[in-house]
Amino acid sequence: MLALSKNLVAASATPLILSILLVGENYGYAIIKRVRELSGGELQWTDGMLYPVLHRLEKQKLIQSKWRRSETGRKRKYYGLEKNGGMALHGSRTQWMLVHSTLMKSWEENTCLT
Repeated sequence: MLALSKNLVAASATPLILSILLVGENYGYAIIKRVRELSGGELQWTDGMLYPVLHRLEKQKLIQSKWRRSETGRKRKYYGLEKNGGMALHGSRTQWMLVHSTLMKSWEENTCLT
């Protein structure tokens, strides 16, 4: 498994969570599991990493939460995207795509030089 810098993990947490919630409401463990699936097992988030981000996003009114019973009858806190969260995700996506395309161009140029 690749060890990612804490800064990169922290910077990508918000857009990842908002992207997952764009599909629909979800609870903490399911979000952690989805990140692991999307990364092919490379990103191993913990509760201690996820919940402070969820609380911050809720305080910023990008997401909302509500307690519900799951299909198994267990009470869970579900998180859903607010309208502002969708707008924030759109802005974040644009920024990440710019960084990604800039890095790709730089690396392609560097490959030609070596």
